Amino acid sequence: MAIFFSSLNLRRIFVCAVVVIVSGLAYPAWRHFYPVTAAKGWSFEVAYSQIPKVSALAVDDRGALFVSQEFSSRKGKILRLHDDGTSEEVLTELSKPDGHIFFQGGLVTGQEGGSLPVIWLNDGIKQTLFNADNVEGVATDGHVLFAIEDKTPGRLLRFEPDTQQLTVLRSGLDEGEGVSVCPDGRLFYTEKAKGWVKQWQPQGEDLIVAKDLNAPGFVQCTDDGLWITEDATHMAKLLLVDQDGKLQVILNHLRSAQTIIQISTGEYLLAEQGRNRILKLKKLSK
Repeated sequence: MAIFFSSLNLRRIFVCAVVVIVSGLAYPAWRHFYPVTAAKGWSFEVAYSQIPKVSALAVDDRGALFVSQEFSSRKGKILRLHDDGTSEEVLTELSKPDGHIFFQGGLVTGQEGGSLPVIWLNDGIKQTLFNADNVEGVATDGHVLFAIEDKTPGRLLRFEPDTQQLTVLRSGLDEGEGVSVCPDGRLFYTEKAKGWVKQWQPQGEDLIVAKDLNAPGFVQCTDDGLWITEDATHMAKLLLVDQDGKLQVILNHLRSAQTIIQISTGEYLLAEQGRNRILKLKKLSK
């Protein structure tokens, strides 16, 4: 009888252990495969797929879409995507090209792979604008450039092309990733390790506009407000601080969301690096 009970207890322990192990494996799988969901009033679809390490997005004045592939060790590229799904390489041998924008007729890109130049590509000619460390986000107001370093400690920088002057706006940042400037001159940036987004102030402390976020990466100021993407492997969100200052979740269950850009009124493209694709986001008519 004692042997029977001992055997029964062992079987129960074994079954419980199996349940625990399976449950432990199922939870990460659920996080991995759970589909993206959109908030009420928004819809999305897959615009482009099978783009490994897709990160930055930018559209030129003729509507052509350029994307960066964030590979390290001089394997990074910038591609021009065509409507038929094909692509062509426009810039190669980069180290983690992450943020890029069009500026004065050319494409500006940073490199997050170390102490490397910020590059301006115009009519096929590559030119170094300035050198910095691990530059991820870049932005412009049309006159000057802003850049942020993804390192600890990192810096928020302003570059004036006419004078070649590089100014440090903030230092001591903890993994700065995104930077965006609004038409009214407001400048926003993220610190991924701190989980917050701040508005830069010429005097005094910078203002926290969103906090307790899950690895905030890129920010983008648009007509609808301030967009924030979370560069988290699982359960990442696309967030919007609307014109009233309210923080909303627009997309959920993303994987490593990167750049978001506006392509027309109420329409956006979002790079989802964790699924090697670009989503098209649309605001639904009321």
